Amino acid sequence: MRRYAPLSLLLALAACGDNYKPVDLYQAKTPDCKNWADESRFELPKGIYVTATAPVALPEGGVEIGLVYMLPRNTQAQFTNRAFKISAPKGPPLMTAEIASIYQRGTSARPEMVEVIKEMPVLMVATATSDETQFRFRLQFKGKLPERFDFTPPAMVINRDRYPVRTFTYRYFDDRKAYGMCS
Repeated sequence: MRRYAPLSLLLALAACGDNYKPVDLYQAKTPDCKNWADESRFELPKGIYVTATAPVALPEGGVEIGLVYMLPRNTQAQFTNRAFKISAPKGPPLMTAEIASIYQRGTSARPEMVEVIKEMPVLMVATATSDETQFRFRLQFKGKLPERFDFTPPAMVINRDRYPVRTFTYRYFDDRKAYGMCS
């Protein structure tokens, strides 16, 4: 029995491997992307997820997009780069976001207890005192925007493995006279 112990330990560890399979890496389901969406949530490994919201129009032109990363206790995630960009649908980058603000707070804390982060974090680490830690980014894309565009946040490194993040899709809705997230 003792000589099979290392083999059984190896098999047990292999069974605990990452079974993560990304779902719907591209948000748009149809070529015309005609359905309005208020938000879109994308699951990453280890219970981490990212949610993008519908844009808010900026007075000087352009939009502000909210992006929320939720990290369960004892997790961390790293960005592969520090640029949030929009692009033509499945095309080249058009514009890089200006970060208006980044808030961090444990979800077990009162909502007004937030920490304002001055610079883009290299590594997001969940607080040990809360079930989940929220990192809320306000990203501004200023100037003239195309009728339709894609927003792809940087890929994430979680436990030394690189994972892509969903490409969120936006377009101008004539009936609402505003940009919105679409699927």
